[in-house]
Amino acid sequence: MNATPGITQTAAPDRLGRLLRDLRISVTDRCNFRCPYCMPAEVYGERYQFLPKPEILTFEEIERLARIFARLGARKIRITGGEPLVRAKLPLLIERLSRIEDIQDLTLTTNGFLLAKMAQDLKDAGLHRVTVSLDSLDPETFSRMAGRPYGPERVLEGIEAAERAGLRPIKINCVVQRGLNEDGLVDLARRFKGAGRVVRFIEFMDVGNRNGWNLNKVVTAAEIVDRVGSVFPLEPAEPNYQGEVATRYRYLDGSGEIGVIASVSAPFCGDCTRGRLSTDGRFVTCLFAAGGKDLKTPMRSGAADGELRQIISQIWAGRADRYSEERADNTDFEGNVANPRRKIEMFRIGG
Repeated sequence: MNATPGITQTAAPDRLGRLLRDLRISVTDRCNFRCPYCMPAEVYGERYQFLPKPEILTFEEIERLARIFARLGARKIRITGGEPLVRAKLPLLIERLSRIEDIQDLTLTTNGFLLAKMAQDLKDAGLHRVTVSLDSLDPETFSRMAGRPYGPERVLEGIEAAERAGLRPIKINCVVQRGLNEDGLVDLARRFKGAGRVVRFIEFMDVGNRNGWNLNKVVTAAEIVDRVGSVFPLEPAEPNYQGEVATRYRYLDGSGEIGVIASVSAPFCGDCTRGRLSTDGRFVTCLFAAGGKDLKTPMRSGAADGELRQIISQIWAGRADRYSEERADNTDFEGNVANPRRKIEMFRIGG
């Protein structure tokens, strides 16, 4: 049963006063990379059993839930994975989502490997912009961090294709791990400086349970800013909107900006407006959550939109997630987090 057009019932704020404004939808748990901070190859090898097709939400189900989330206040949708571009016929889903009246920003995060051949189709389907993961320009380092024998060339081609297609502004995400790629941060900044593209450096986070996270591998936001700023002087910039995950820094010469996502050293839970829809239809209220509420089963059992809307509203109203702040409270940056808890793997809910 479809919701009545024109009726919007915004979800009440959660227990910390945060509104539901952003929805991240994981369209597949599969990926063509094996990045060690997300899907380490020694765990997710050829014998690993990913979700069978019947357990994955169909495009029709994703659209239906996205419309319900939009009526509850979501204004931004980000398509994630796994790697979303390995989902067959993805532009058809983009076209469906682009028709949702209340969605103001429809974007996608990708590793970029398949982007060159899909960028124009995605734009034509209604996608607004893309964020591309690129952890290094050095071929050897790129290969180590992608977990595959590739260099960065196809990703760079994808970025150029996205630019030609008009998927702007393009953001470049770089997960920084000590001992792997911190020496290449300035090179990344230099490559995209003045090109209208924003590089966002991300502190290595303890997402999931299998990425070998350790505080000793975290390059903090302050160190990142110092490294880049020592070559290209920077100054702080105001956020573009409340709840923006990246702290912005402008180049003093006016040639653009970088962003730093400091979930470990400077948590920003207080401004979090993001909900997540997992590949198998669970509503997850935190990137570091242990699990989520199943929406697929009631939906496939005949629940009306109003029933699904009530389930989502109740979950959001009871939300009190602040994992990164709690982690920070138990961290002294000289050891591991005290009492780490089990968390859902990132490839099931996106970044």
